[in-house]
Amino acid sequence: MKILFFSDIHGITDNLNFIKELDEKEKFDKIVVLGDLYYAGPTYDNFKQTKSMEVKDFLTDYQERLICMQGNCDSAVDIKASDFPICSTLSLICVDGLDIYLTHGNEYSMEKDRKFGRKGILIYGHEHYPFIKKKNDMTFINVGSISLPKKDSEASFCIYENRTFTIYGISGSEIEKVLL
Repeated sequence: MKILFFSDIHGITDNLNFIKELDEKEKFDKIVVLGDLYYAGPTYDNFKQTKSMEVKDFLTDYQERLICMQGNCDSAVDIKASDFPICSTLSLICVDGLDIYLTHGNEYSMEKDRKFGRKGILIYGHEHYPFIKKKNDMTFINVGSISLPKKDSEASFCIYENRTFTIYGISGSEIEKVLL
């Protein structure tokens, strides 16, 4: 199973063609978007143009392989207008014997540690900078942001294959990797 994870599009289409080309090359089984699909919000300083309908159309093209989480900036209107399901708060997928919890990161994260009662992986975005950290029996993976990276990071995404999670920058650089 090969899975692509990315987050925090915020209505910005700049790197979506990169995602399309990456999918054509890698042929992902699933594409997971970890929230904040369309909305930029009042704190966004408009240095990039938002095109929410183009984001919606892009994601709709992948709806048969798409798992989408609701972010803190995704409104009920956004969800209703989307042509694919958007899961709220927390989801669980089991792949290769691994429990992979999916969330946006505003309610569940390493800093907002909630006991899951078993070991697993929590993968999320929200903070807009990538990292992989272990704490107790959990592995926390933040995929960063595909559109609005922070803390001097570049736009990033994560690929899962063969029990390995690798975070990449869109330049092709490997940022972090963990084998579980």
